[in-house]
Amino acid sequence: MTDEIQENHNTYCFSEYAPLRRVILCEPQYMTIRDVINETQKQFKDVGIHIEKAVQQHQDFVKTLRDHDIEVILLPYHKKFPEQVFTRDIGFTLGKTIFVAKMASKVRQGEEGVLKQWLDDEELSYFNLAEDKIEGGDVVIDQKSIYIGLSERTNQKAVDHLQSLLTQFEVHAIPFKEKYLHLDCVFNVLSPEIAIIYPEALTKKDIEFFSSRYELIEVSKEEQFTLGTNVLSIGEKKILSLPVNKKVNEQLRKKGFDVIEVDITEIIKSGGSFRCCTLPILRG
Repeated sequence: MTDEIQENHNTYCFSEYAPLRRVILCEPQYMTIRDVINETQKQFKDVGIHIEKAVQQHQDFVKTLRDHDIEVILLPYHKKFPEQVFTRDIGFTLGKTIFVAKMASKVRQGEEGVLKQWLDDEELSYFNLAEDKIEGGDVVIDQKSIYIGLSERTNQKAVDHLQSLLTQFEVHAIPFKEKYLHLDCVFNVLSPEIAIIYPEALTKKDIEFFSSRYELIEVSKEEQFTLGTNVLSIGEKKILSLPVNKKVNEQLRKKGFDVIEVDITEIIKSGGSFRCCTLPILRG
């Protein structure tokens, strides 16, 4: 693996848990709940988001990543994109390829252009999925297995297209209850042996499928609401998680994970947590 990374040091990602080296984020300077696009936003629409607090929490998050020797790229933020902090959805890295997704929600359309501009400036090639309906929050990878959530944001046609492009991978379509927005809000892979799951959102068939592959950590309804599955692995069994998700963090520690607690509760009011806020482009 090391030799391959040296050959292609800019983009490389074959799992959710290999050591994170390079990642794209965007500061929430213009974050607001303009159009309600998920269940979490419904709860916080009247409360709103305290921008200064959200920005400070995001800066603490970025500092934590940098303190662990991770290169953080910050995309320029724009007032017309209130959801831009959630960089995971605008693209995803599979193998040695960065795929630029097509945003389904009108309020998010156009964010792709900011990512493409950065990739062009860095002279990094990418595959543009302009004709597909897919977002990165629905794409979870584990070596040769790619799990893609079927939601309001990602459809079967996009899954079939990716399978035709990624013949070296096994692509599995995973339907779930649409109100949970993206697959990574109800399922995440933490290591080759362990995954985290919110069973209520998934079919019995897929719960059994995941059970046959992983030891599953189950998340309660309360901690799913605070996005307990949406943790971020940075490698070597280190995981970023919210302090409020006490039961999740306790279970993770019992499984031998080093849980790094960072408070981004102001940001999760808009429906995304650590994984949603990060677009890894180099792991390994």
